[in-house]
Amino acid sequence: QLQLVESGGGLVQPGGSLRLSCSASGHRSISGFRLDWFAIGWFRQAPGKEREQVACIPGRGGSPVYADFVKGRFTISADSAKETVNLQMTGLKPEDTGVYYCAAEGYGACPFYAHDYRGQGTQVTVYS
Repeated sequence: QLQLVESGGGLVQPGGSLRLSCSASGHRSISGFRLDWFAIGWFRQAPGKEREQVACIPGRGGSPVYADFVKGRFTISADSAKETVNLQMTGLKPEDTGVYYCAAEGYGACPFYAHDYRGQGTQVTVYS
């Protein structure tokens, strides 16, 4: 069973930066499992709002995909095995507040909504 664990959330003032990390484990014991073929995305959910994908790295190559509202501010990156996927967030705004979680989707395409695996999430709060 693939497990995803996020870290790096916290409190930050507007204009500040945070770096979130998503660490994958458990996949090496699954015969034939190719995590690098999965698309890995970062989602966020604010209270009372629908969850939304903010950034995604496709499987088997391809360029990252970003939601319009984070373009130029957030950068997603991953090691070659996709065992660690980071989200560098700069120029944070109060509307970026929410629970951020990473998710993996086996078809490998970005963006995606439904996912096969997800982490528990980490809270990001941008306050004035």
